[in-house]
Amino acid sequence: MYALLTAVAGLVLLPFLLHARFPYLWPDLQYVLRGVGIALRMRSYAKRAPCYTVLDRFLDRVRAQPGKAFLVHDGGRFSYLDVDRRSSQVARVLSRRGRLREGDTAAVFMGNEPAYVWVWLGLAKLGCVASLLNCNIRAGSLLHCFSCCGAKVLIVSADLKEAVEGILPTLLDQKVAVFVLSKECDTVGIEALADELDAASEEPLSPALRMNVTLKTPALYIYTSGTTGLPKAAVINHERMWLASFMQTIAGVTSSDVIYIYLPLYHSAGFLMGLTGAIDKGITVVLKRKFSASQFWNDCRRHNVTVIQYIGEIMRYLCNTPKKDNDKIHSVRLALGNGIRSDTWTEFLQRFGGVRICECYGATEGNIGFVNYTGKIGAIGKVLSIHKVRKVRSYPYAMIKYDTEKEEPVRDSRGLCVEVPLGETGLLVAKITKSTPFSGYANKEQTKKKILTDVFEKGDLYFNSGDLLRTDHEGFIYFQDRIGDTFRWKGENVATTEVTDVMIMLGFIEEANVYGVRVPGHEGRIGMASLKLTQGMKLDLLATYEHIKTYLPSYAIPRFLRIQNLLDVTGTFKQMKVKLAEEGFDPAVIRDSMYFLEDNKGYVPMTKDIYSSISEGRLRL
Repeated sequence: MYALLTAVAGLVLLPFLLHARFPYLWPDLQYVLRGVGIALRMRSYAKRAPCYTVLDRFLDRVRAQPGKAFLVHDGGRFSYLDVDRRSSQVARVLSRRGRLREGDTAAVFMGNEPAYVWVWLGLAKLGCVASLLNCNIRAGSLLHCFSCCGAKVLIVSADLKEAVEGILPTLLDQKVAVFVLSKECDTVGIEALADELDAASEEPLSPALRMNVTLKTPALYIYTSGTTGLPKAAVINHERMWLASFMQTIAGVTSSDVIYIYLPLYHSAGFLMGLTGAIDKGITVVLKRKFSASQFWNDCRRHNVTVIQYIGEIMRYLCNTPKKDNDKIHSVRLALGNGIRSDTWTEFLQRFGGVRICECYGATEGNIGFVNYTGKIGAIGKVLSIHKVRKVRSYPYAMIKYDTEKEEPVRDSRGLCVEVPLGETGLLVAKITKSTPFSGYANKEQTKKKILTDVFEKGDLYFNSGDLLRTDHEGFIYFQDRIGDTFRWKGENVATTEVTDVMIMLGFIEEANVYGVRVPGHEGRIGMASLKLTQGMKLDLLATYEHIKTYLPSYAIPRFLRIQNLLDVTGTFKQMKVKLAEEGFDPAVIRDSMYFLEDNKGYVPMTKDIYSSISEGRLRL
């Protein structure tokens, strides 16, 4: 009897003991179960002949729910069947006029509009690869992006025809077929397609047109943001397209949800996590041409949006809009994305109500990703509890020591990399294996530059993420900085995100972009901050100095301030630092107001005399 009572008591106490030892055990188990389900689906898709792609999933959705709204855009509504029929028309016309066949590449140069979706689906029905060009690039950058993926056809929206005209002579020399989605075109070398598309048959196309497609076959080229140079074309195969699409499953999106996509479809967040993820779940997409902070919540209310995406600074832009009485009146229950700051995360929840934020981490071309499935504010992901207990290298990734001054990993006497202890910041690297492949870029030389060798064993290969991360004692992973964003000064590493967090605590500073600039005669880089002031407010130099002196170590305090009306960001709302760093702090070159931090005196206006004293070594920093 005693033994039975003891056993019963143990069973009663077991959940409490497990929770005390593993407080995130239940979320971990849910995450694992979803992961297992995804793995089983991928295995099933790979076994089919031909393999099962996102296009096949779309066609299944068309058969199951032909009348359900798929795309809602600017007052228009297109069902799954509407989009299927229009994509079949696109496929027929491009096959005939563009002579596209399975394996060919066609470039899509369009903004967010429904035609973008059926053009891509039409290409997929032919077994073609779609190169998704950034609709904001022009001239040399546009030509570079088009040329590097070997496309033979360029499809452009009517509003972007003028941008293509600037590179048209080169395209014609390369015998590229250029089509514009308009009824007429008076530019020689660009053919209008609208009338022909409207007249084409809507009947389904034969799957035989794409019989040789496998999960390893390239499906897309998606370009990196190009913050440090010309964009690179990342190869996205059908397997990777699926894995990115499953992010909605991991986040808990259901078939009854409505997702709001305003992020550009040329980017992996909008296209893969948004559009193709929506196809997998069979949900309705509210498609917006571009992000508008002032219209955002009204759009969500009008269309009963339940899931939103975010990236970069988007959430902070929303928090900076004027407060309204109906801020919490909406149907949004889930926000999915990456790049939200901890302070913005807290402010967003307080202002807009109980929206579950699912922060994730990953690169367009990377072979590793993390998900913060618990909602822990500030974290980009989490290590499973079971892996913490085993204390073995059970993951195909690690954080290694990185020398920010030499801009290379630290290596030991054997020439191998050194893993950082728990709690310290390190460079994220991910092992390249059969199960975690790295497809790389269209340019093979660029691919090689992202691969580290001899990391923990001679001959091993690892993907270099370029990101500095940290894992805490609970297994939560935190983003610290990008390589190049972190700089070294006075023998210390300065994390730009930490400095930025401190500076935007001041009410008169709306945005801060922190970076390091080179100074003649000095090692490393010294801190500089480009600031955007809050509308209607002025920079208080004394308050700024007293504040950052309180919160930052001396080596991390920016010695230069630069005031700008607008801080430049990439197409995915990431701050641009490289150009600013190259411009330096010369008042003869920079027209913006600048300030210099005199030792123990505070900030004073930057002058030519101060610049000369620093450059000539008379004023030591």
